[in-house]
Amino acid sequence: MEEIKKTTSKAVEKKDLIVKKESASKKSPVTKKTAATKKKSAVKKTSTDKNAPVVKKTAAAKKVPVVKKASAAEKKLVTKKTAAIKNKNSVIYVPTLQNFYSSTVIPKMQKKFNYPNVMEVPKLTSIALNMGLGDAKSNSKNLESALEEMSLISGQKPVTTKAKKDISNFKIRKGWPVGCKVTLRSKMMYEFLDRLISVALPRTRDFRGLSFKSFDGRGNYNFGIKEQIIFTEIDYDKIQAIKGLNVTIITTAQNDDEAYELLKFFGLPLKEKPVKDEIDEAA
Repeated sequence: MEEIKKTTSKAVEKKDLIVKKESASKKSPVTKKTAATKKKSAVKKTSTDKNAPVVKKTAAAKKVPVVKKASAAEKKLVTKKTAAIKNKNSVIYVPTLQNFYSSTVIPKMQKKFNYPNVMEVPKLTSIALNMGLGDAKSNSKNLESALEEMSLISGQKPVTTKAKKDISNFKIRKGWPVGCKVTLRSKMMYEFLDRLISVALPRTRDFRGLSFKSFDGRGNYNFGIKEQIIFTEIDYDKIQAIKGLNVTIITTAQNDDEAYELLKFFGLPLKEKPVKDEIDEAA
């Protein structure tokens, strides 16, 4: 019995080996085929990857034209042409009083004072507006309304002026707000002066003209405005109190006579100076 069992077990083992070999032989060609196909695909991909950038480079090289570097003279011509086109399309705004100065005031001043050069003719440099407030330290609303009114009058945001030192008589400490001021230049200056001459000053109460004695000896003119309501920009119903302001017109004139004639030609309503002969006769 033992011998029969041994023989049967050997036979079973032989059969299992045969079956395994057959299965291995069937699978091996399939795996070989799949490996071969994978290798072929990998080779194709690498070949396409190698060829692709070459094709792109050649196409880019064909499409992009060779651009010559422009010289400095050519660049200047291009910039000049573009600037001329922009100037044609865009209209540059110049205030009417500025045009009036260049067209009529300069020739009149040259004729009056015999300037050999046009650059010697005096001109306006700036206009400073200053509004002082005594109760700014205690009444903050008054300061806010003054700032709003000054911005409406000038068309520019004002700066709050502060005390430079302690003053016991006025009960003021250093750094406390005292008022506000604005400095106007170029276009804003000419626009303000035009409105002042043509609209604001004729609206003043009992206006008889500005004094000719308010020059400081260096070509600058100062005068005061008692009521801010003469400017049409301010609504009478919205103001808290009637406030005055000081106006300073700064010019490049060397003396008072030049500054007087300059402002007179601009149209500022200055009183006429008395002639010396009349003064001598009166004396």
